[in-house]
Amino acid sequence: MELWDAGFDTGALLAKKKRYKRTLREAGGLVPKKVAVLSGATVGATQDMLEVYLLAAGIDPTFHLGGYGLFYENLLFDDGTLAAFAPDVIYIHTCLHNIKRLPAPADTPAEVEALFAAELARFTVAAKAALGFGCPVVLNNFDLPTARVLGNRDGTDPRGKLRFVRRLNEALASLAEATPNLYINDLAYLQAQCGMDAFSDPTAWYAYKYPCAIDKLPLLAKSAAAIIKSLFGRNKKALALDLDNTLWGGVIGDDGPEGIALGNETPTGMAYTAFQQYLKELGQTGVLLNVDSKNELANAEAGFARPDSVLKREDFIAFKANWQPKSENLSAMAKEINLLPDSFVFVDDNPAEREIIRQQLPGVAVPELSAPEEYIRALDRAGWFEVTTLSADDANRTAMYRQNAQRATVEASFAGGSYTDYLKSLAMTGEFGHFDAPHAERITQLINKTNQFNLTTRRYSAAEVEGLIDSPTHLTLYGRLTDRFGDNGIVTALIGSLAGDTLTIDLWVMSCRTFKRELEFALFDQLVADARAAGVKRMVGRYLPTPKNLPVKDFYATLGFALTGETADGAATYTLDNLEGYAPRCTTMEIRRV
Repeated sequence: MELWDAGFDTGALLAKKKRYKRTLREAGGLVPKKVAVLSGATVGATQDMLEVYLLAAGIDPTFHLGGYGLFYENLLFDDGTLAAFAPDVIYIHTCLHNIKRLPAPADTPAEVEALFAAELARFTVAAKAALGFGCPVVLNNFDLPTARVLGNRDGTDPRGKLRFVRRLNEALASLAEATPNLYINDLAYLQAQCGMDAFSDPTAWYAYKYPCAIDKLPLLAKSAAAIIKSLFGRNKKALALDLDNTLWGGVIGDDGPEGIALGNETPTGMAYTAFQQYLKELGQTGVLLNVDSKNELANAEAGFARPDSVLKREDFIAFKANWQPKSENLSAMAKEINLLPDSFVFVDDNPAEREIIRQQLPGVAVPELSAPEEYIRALDRAGWFEVTTLSADDANRTAMYRQNAQRATVEASFAGGSYTDYLKSLAMTGEFGHFDAPHAERITQLINKTNQFNLTTRRYSAAEVEGLIDSPTHLTLYGRLTDRFGDNGIVTALIGSLAGDTLTIDLWVMSCRTFKRELEFALFDQLVADARAAGVKRMVGRYLPTPKNLPVKDFYATLGFALTGETADGAATYTLDNLEGYAPRCTTMEIRRV
C-alpha cells in the first residue's frame, strides 16, 4: 500500500519515517522546494510527516522552522531570516489553542463581537504578512472545542465557544476565497473525519503541545502536503477505470446491461451509482476519466447506455475495452492523450490486476478497494486530486482532450503525407498577449502544473505572476490556441528578463497537448518581435533537466540558438545573437495579438 492511500497505516509511518525518507530520496527525480513552517504548536513531528509526504509527491523540501508559538511575531517582525530563506511556500501551523480567548457565558453580545473581530484580525494580519513574502500560504483553520458549557445551545448562542469557532472558520474560508495564494488546511474536517475524541487528545497538547493526537499527525501533515503538491503541479491528472464490479456490479458480458447492479433499486446499485456521480464530479474539476477493461467493446459501451448510468460514453477520453493486458492499455492511453503513466490512478476491484499494474508501471497510483460503498472514500481520502484552483479550463479539460483525439484521427489520415498540410487543415488561430489580470490565474496554474515542456522547471506564485504585469524589466507572453475542433484555452506562457540589450528566458512552458503544432514557433515569433521593439540584440535560453522534460532538451537548437555552455548534470545554456536576421517560422496558423 502506498503512502497516499486512504488506508495507509499511519503508525507504520511514525515508526519508519527515516526509512521512508531515505528510500524516497534514493528514487530520485525530485523537485527542490523551500518550505517555511511557522509555529502555533510543536512542529517537529509534523515537519517529519510533511517531509515524507512531500517526498512521496516528488518534492524534496528544505525547511525553515519558526520559533515555537511565534507564528505571528515571526511573520510581522521578521529579523531577516525568513526573507533570506526565500520560501516557496509558507505553512502557518496553528490550531484551536492559538485562539487567545474564547467567549464565556458572562460576556455581553458586544464583548463577544469585539472578541471575534480581534481574533479574526490577528489571523488575517498574520496571513497577509505571510503573503508579503511572495509565495503561496497554507493556513490551518481551527478544530472545534470538545467541551460545550452550554450543551446544544453552544452551537447557536453567540457566547457559545462552538459557534464562535465555526464563525471564525467561515470567516477564514471567506478570506481565502477573496485572497489569491491563500489556502486553508481544514483541521475542522480532519477532526470530524477522525472523531473529536480520537483527534483532539488533551494529553498530546498538555504534554507535547501537539495540535492533535500523536497518531493523527500524519493525517494533518498529509492534508497540508496535498495542498502543497497541488500548488507545484504534483497532482495526478487522470483515472484509468475498470468496469465490471468497479463502475457497476456484475459482469456485463455475462449478465448483459440489464443485469448489472446500477441505479437506485438496490443497495448495491446505489453504491455504484454514487461512485459514478463522484467520478463525474471529479471530471468537472479537470481529472481525465478513461476506461481500462477486459471486455468486448460493444458490451462495455452498452453499460453506459443505460438510462440510470450517471457516466456516459462521452465522459471518457480513452476507452480501452479489449483483452490486452491492462498495463499495456494504460501505457497506450497515456501515449494517446500525451501524459506520462505516473499521471494516472488505476482503479480496479481485482487485486491481481492491481498488483500487475504496481509491478509493470510503478509510477501509477493504485488504491486498495474493498466493498463498493467504500470506493469513494478510497479515492477521496488519498488526496491525489487536491484542488487549489478551479478555472474554466479545468472544467473544459475533458472536452479539450476529446478534441485532441479528433485531431489525432485527422493526423492519422495524413499518414505518409505532409505534416504541414495536416496542421493547415486544422485551421488554427494563435492568440498572444502580455500577462494581464484577467488571465493571471490560468497562467499561474499552467506554470505550476506543466512538467514536460518546461525548460527551466521554475515555478511562480500568483503574486509573482501578477507582479510581472506591465513590468518594465520583463517581457511576458501567453498563448491561446483554437482550431476547427475547439478552443484549447491558454496553453503556453513565457517570461523573459531584460538587462541592457540582452533578454534571458527565465521560463517557457507549454501544455503537452499542443506540442509540435507550431505554437512553440508562433510564440517565439512574437517574442522576437517584442524583443526587437525593446532594443534586444541577444537572447539567452537555459535548459535545466528533469526526468520529465527530456523531450525538450534540444528545443533551443531547433530555434537557431547556439549551445554556449553545458554542465555535467545536463544543464545547458543557449544563445541567439542575430535577432535581426531571424525569419518567422510559423506558417500554419493565423496570428492574433491582444
